[in-house]
Amino acid sequence: MTTHAEISRALQARWPEHRVAPSLHRIRALTDLLGEPQRGYPIIQVAGTNGKGSTAIMIEALLLALGLRVGRIASPHLHDLTERISIDGRPMAVEAFDALVADVLPLVEMVDAQALDGVSMTFFEVMTGLAYEAFAQAPVDVAVVEVGLGGTWDATSVADADVAVVCPVDLDHTHLLGGTVEEIAAEKAGIIKAGSVALLAHQQAEADAVLAARAVDVGARVLREGVDFGLIERSVAVGGQVLRVETASGPATDLLLPVHGEHMARNAALAVAAVEAFLGGKPLPHDVIAEGLAAVTLPARLERVRSGPPIVVDTCHNVHGTRATLAGLREAFDFTPLIAVVGMMADKDVEGVLALIAEEATTVVCTQVASTDRGLPADELGELAAEHFSDDNVHVRASLPDALELAVTLADEAGAGAGILVAGSVILAGEARTLLVHDEEADR
Repeated sequence: MTTHAEISRALQARWPEHRVAPSLHRIRALTDLLGEPQRGYPIIQVAGTNGKGSTAIMIEALLLALGLRVGRIASPHLHDLTERISIDGRPMAVEAFDALVADVLPLVEMVDAQALDGVSMTFFEVMTGLAYEAFAQAPVDVAVVEVGLGGTWDATSVADADVAVVCPVDLDHTHLLGGTVEEIAAEKAGIIKAGSVALLAHQQAEADAVLAARAVDVGARVLREGVDFGLIERSVAVGGQVLRVETASGPATDLLLPVHGEHMARNAALAVAAVEAFLGGKPLPHDVIAEGLAAVTLPARLERVRSGPPIVVDTCHNVHGTRATLAGLREAFDFTPLIAVVGMMADKDVEGVLALIAEEATTVVCTQVASTDRGLPADELGELAAEHFSDDNVHVRASLPDALELAVTLADEAGAGAGILVAGSVILAGEARTLLVHDEEADR
């Protein structure tokens, strides 16, 4: 009998999601064989450089508070492939996921045999097809779909979203999506389809112009942060923050969001607007907003996973995301000194991220991601870190457990007030949570 681990390894052995084979031919061939499951329910699709995962989770929470059955596609995962396909706010059960793979795999192999565009189905394409089929079988009332990479050619775009949400666009994956904000925005704008509602988070002027032009071209209605919706004010609270946001019926006040950072508060306002757009502009009742936002959990987003000394884990991996994370860390925790455990992918703006971390952290422990060959070797990361930290404050430990052990020792020696941030990669954050978090999710 094939085990779940073997099924996961076989899926991930396909063309990886960080390599792009720009085409919707393969995923469309699969969904055609499945009977176009993505046409069986309305879709809210979320793209952007940063914030799309947390925004999608918040949208899901609000829809669940409305009493709807919700499917959600996420990527990447922290611990297990099943996290990529959630139904009713929970990852698919392992047994159900494995059974779905067994049912769909023969169709995948049929598409592989066609060698469309000279490439077999990629890992992300297969996962997207599995998710759309799982949602049809559930069945769900609505699907919240997080784009994997870009927008136009992303496999999730085989579906036409009723609501297209674009989180802030910035430079990332420039070797794949383009070297300017305009080029990247043009790729992400592809999720805006004819007749949809486009919700735009606050954008750089260059990105906003591209996104607005796309909406005009396809006849989509545009709602903008700061004009049609947005965060009015917020205050730090125990375990998170209290928000006041603009809604379709006016300000909604005293909303507890149990996560940290202004960027997360803005994502919450975006999520509220997205659900109201999905409802055709109908206002969400205050109690639904309050219930939904209060239920939000965001693993590895400024998540405190240990006390004594405190350790916070975050998925930030580019300059835009790192800047937001550090601002949230400073506001919520104010560690003095801050010790950073950093591991990054080789294709990221490593020096840009290190420069920002060096503004907040006194010491860096350079490590590397164990589960992918994309990771920058720890010694190379250490050499780059030496450009931003003094030699005495740069440490290199290739093993994440060793890096965490050293960081804890350094924090203990520094005394009260010291804290640790683990950041630089989504995969690193997942590996850190597996080591540090002892809950049902990490132990599955």
